[in-house]
Amino acid sequence: MTVVALYDDARARTFEPFASTRPISEMTAGIALIRERWKVALQPNDGVQFIAGPRHAGFSEGVDTRAATGTLPRGTIVVNARCVPAVPVDATKAAKRAASCTMWRCGSQLAAVRLSDAVDVSAFTDGTLALDDLHAGTGAIDDVKGWWLDEVWDFIRLLPDQLASDIAQVIEQPAMRDAMPFYAPPGHATILGAHPVLVLGPTEREPQLPRTMIEPYVVFDATAGPIMIHSGSHIRAFSRISGPCYIGREVQVMGGDITTCSIGDVCKVRGELSNSIFLGHANKGHDGFVGHSYLGRWVNLGASTVTSNLKNTYGPVSLWTPSGVRDTGLQFLGTMFGDHVKTGIGLRLSTGTVIGAGANVYGDMPPKMVPPFSWGENAPYSIYRADKFVEAAKRMMSRRHVDLTDGARDHLLSVHAARWGAETGEP
Repeated sequence: MTVVALYDDARARTFEPFASTRPISEMTAGIALIRERWKVALQPNDGVQFIAGPRHAGFSEGVDTRAATGTLPRGTIVVNARCVPAVPVDATKAAKRAASCTMWRCGSQLAAVRLSDAVDVSAFTDGTLALDDLHAGTGAIDDVKGWWLDEVWDFIRLLPDQLASDIAQVIEQPAMRDAMPFYAPPGHATILGAHPVLVLGPTEREPQLPRTMIEPYVVFDATAGPIMIHSGSHIRAFSRISGPCYIGREVQVMGGDITTCSIGDVCKVRGELSNSIFLGHANKGHDGFVGHSYLGRWVNLGASTVTSNLKNTYGPVSLWTPSGVRDTGLQFLGTMFGDHVKTGIGLRLSTGTVIGAGANVYGDMPPKMVPPFSWGENAPYSIYRADKFVEAAKRMMSRRHVDLTDGARDHLLSVHAARWGAETGEP
């Protein structure tokens, strides 16, 4: 039996505002979670686990997410979660190759190791253990095509390349085409450009898939890259979607201009979106520009919330990190919204803003770093009381027919208790 353990090293654990609420392997890069990518690449027969330190011991988002505990047995494949593998051209062939390998490289760095000896999970507690320090067997070394996330903003920097690569690989894989029967958009949609536009929905072979609806007066601009629309989504009239772009399951596109984005499952989007990632169950149901930004799960943007993604000087954008404000080297960078962030009507966000998980901010323009669970109109913010936050999260999730489990509630409460940079005082 083979287990894959996705390991958040010390660097990954600085990827705020996301690392305080979830393992990095549970973040979307391109069109899929990093966990899902490694599951396809290695196809373990005993599941995928994560190692992200004691703070995420209780994290769970369904049956496929569980923390590794106790001892990792001999033969476990430990993967650096900052490595984002490309979708393999032939997943079956890649899995057969993986069965004989003991190490995997991505570029010049070691991406994964098959343990030759059992290792206790406690050895990974602080994230400083390097894969090079683990004992591997003497089998083959495989090369993994993909990308490395060295900084949190790399999710945005790499997005166009990952989207184009992911969608192209899905199109080229016979197994993928068999598993996900795509068809062309309806004749009343306008298609520009030469790249493919694929829609997934019910077919004679897969009648159980929810219907995908595309209304008249929708434009798919595939000039710069391919476009993929997953099952159950609803694209309303007067929407323009420009590739490379991915629209996940049961997404509602309610009008506007969406360019080079990855929109996760069960999101609502409207207005102008560019080069952004929605992890899932996020709501931007109103007008307002969002560009070069990452929205964590259960984010809700108030009407006319606007992000700036370009400085007036056209220079590189700086971003707050746990080690201080850093120069990203990027000319375009918007806002990093942590899980469960809420913004008020008309909120304006400056270039390179970080909003911590659970924050509920409104008013004019917040500072470029808003601590987790902040509440209020102006800094210094009050702290969003833990019990009120959890109750609001429960109500929001129930509107999307998702229950806040006792385990998820306890995890959020532990994140609240360990919040970084918060002011005193509770509303």
